[in-house]
Amino acid sequence: MTKAAITIEEGTVTFLIGYYLWLKVVHLIAIIGWMVGILYLPRLFAYHADASADTDETFQQMEYNLMRLLLMPCMIVVFITGILLIFATESLASGWLHTKILLVLMLAGLHGMMSRQRKNFQRGENTRSAAYFRTFSHVTTLIVILVVALVVLKPF
Repeated sequence: MTKAAITIEEGTVTFLIGYYLWLKVVHLIAIIGWMVGILYLPRLFAYHADASADTDETFQQMEYNLMRLLLMPCMIVVFITGILLIFATESLASGWLHTKILLVLMLAGLHGMMSRQRKNFQRGENTRSAAYFRTFSHVTTLIVILVVALVVLKPF
């Protein structure tokens, strides 16, 4: 690596460290928004699965708004600020962070599954029961709890 490349990289890290607390604030606010949506949407699906046909359109609109106006933007901001925070703190060597990243990727996968399920409801092709969505909600909650525990305890 050339001296110029080292200077650029060090300059980038220095720049990010200067904004570390603001990055963290934005990251935490986006996490809260994403988690609100990712924990509520399966419950909304459970209610939708049990709902009558006359409320179908209302549930579809609520699910669409939750996904497009809250979940998607917040998830994108979580990933962008999370990556910037990793570069700012150079903490990728931490073992707990690897596990956290894996769990966050699992949450992103669940987010994708919910997006597909929302489209199934929209097309009138839902085959899942309300009980399935309640269980799905519990799995999501468990992953969120594990992420919080890893971030606070940093066990390894």
